[in-house]
Amino acid sequence: MPKIKILDGGLGTSLEQNHNIIFSSDTPLWSSHLLISDPSTLLQCQKDFGDVPVDVILTATYQVSLHGFANTKTADFPNGIDASQVPQFLETAVKIAEDAKQPACAIALSVGPYGACMVPSQEYSGRYDAAHDSGDALLAWHRERLEVFGLIKDVKQRVQYIALETVPRLDEVISMRRALSAVPGLFPDLPFWISCLFPNEDESIPDGSSPEDVIRAMLDPSLAAAVPWGVGINCTKVWKLDSLLRRYEAAIKSLLQEGVITDWPALVLYPDGTNGEVYNTTTKQWELPEGAEREDGIPWEKQLTEVVRATEERGKWSQIIVGGCCMASPSDIKRLHGCINA
Repeated sequence: MPKIKILDGGLGTSLEQNHNIIFSSDTPLWSSHLLISDPSTLLQCQKDFGDVPVDVILTATYQVSLHGFANTKTADFPNGIDASQVPQFLETAVKIAEDAKQPACAIALSVGPYGACMVPSQEYSGRYDAAHDSGDALLAWHRERLEVFGLIKDVKQRVQYIALETVPRLDEVISMRRALSAVPGLFPDLPFWISCLFPNEDESIPDGSSPEDVIRAMLDPSLAAAVPWGVGINCTKVWKLDSLLRRYEAAIKSLLQEGVITDWPALVLYPDGTNGEVYNTTTKQWELPEGAEREDGIPWEKQLTEVVRATEERGKWSQIIVGGCCMASPSDIKRLHGCINA
């Protein structure tokens, strides 16, 4: 079995908690806003993860969108940032990741769903505006954005993965695959993963689709030319992972038996680092739901390590990459690194 690799953690929440950065509706690019306003602080925050050391580091591009740049008004860009100017900031994102990482660390280009670029964000709900509420509309939107990513200088040499992450809708999983298929600047040379989130009490993604539906949408080659190297779960409570992974594994076995796929994919697992808190899109705070109690007991990194070891024993994953999402700090990832490598 290949060595388990360590991914970084929650960039936006680490910027807020460790570097006193405040995000608001005036910063529609969220953590990507620092590509414009404060690259040195962004580098410092990403280097905190790079120094763990992690094996894979994500670029600060999760909330990048052309409309987000257009709506970003600063002293240098009082009228917003035109699409023609966006590639220089994506170049900055890759350069910062290069400077933050250790030599052996890989870079993954972070690409969030449409909902991550809405104000307020909607990746936890999957409820999109009417203009982006269909597979075809999402395909057009993602393709236009990915084409800009494809303009990054020497992207295929400098980046090792593309991360299509936190996807809340089944139609968007397929649309993102189809969009990537249409961008020769990125596909087919760069392996990519797709990860979905399971934020509710049930075992479904925000649009109500099951883990079995998700795995088929991710891996069925008849749905899009781009077939992911890895599948994943992110932005999900750590205690939900074991059951979800058993369903992922069973769904993959079914696809293998049907002949839909011929090999096991890699697994990329990065749950949120909370103790039960949920993100409130109105207050923009992580809060315990009414009546809920803080989840204390086994530390987050030990729970996650147990889940990883169990799925490693059961499954036949070609590779496992594990890290954290929102609220997973550099110190959390350092403890996870210690547990995984104990």
